[in-house]
Amino acid sequence: MFPITVSSIALGTLVLASSAIVISVPIRTTASIPASNTVIRVAQSTTTQNTNDIEQSIFDKINQYRASKGLPALSRDARIDSQSKNHSQNMASGKVPFSHQGFDERVKGTGVTYRGAAENVAYNMGYSDPATQAVQGWLKSPGHLRNIQNRDYNQTGIGVATNSKGEVYFTQIFIRSK
Repeated sequence: MFPITVSSIALGTLVLASSAIVISVPIRTTASIPASNTVIRVAQSTTTQNTNDIEQSIFDKINQYRASKGLPALSRDARIDSQSKNHSQNMASGKVPFSHQGFDERVKGTGVTYRGAAENVAYNMGYSDPATQAVQGWLKSPGHLRNIQNRDYNQTGIGVATNSKGEVYFTQIFIRSK
């Protein structure tokens, strides 16, 4: 991880990670994981948004970004949302570390027939708009940006979870459906 101080006041934290898997045939997989963990620290404030609003905000922001680059919009799929949400909840509760652990199983668990998939995860705390902080962090990270800009991905799912420490965990799965 590479700490980056955005402001001289370092109270909030944003951490990102990115993963991708490309499926060449239904049985075989090859994984390409852009190692991209970034810590960004800025001023702290409180989060009062509910997770459904944060998820929708991320979806809207990612599609707005894609539109600005002439890329097709992603459609949101409840099955992918469910896997994303479960992963964020597991990270927030400490059942799994902040990571892509179980990524293959999550993608298969969606039940979506796919050719390729990728995942962006992040966590932050202390922001009044955690969705904007997560998306801005992803857009500044080459590995995350590659997932967001991949024109082959046409479906997505987003899951957000919080814990008692005020940490907000984000998972976005991208799918290239068949």
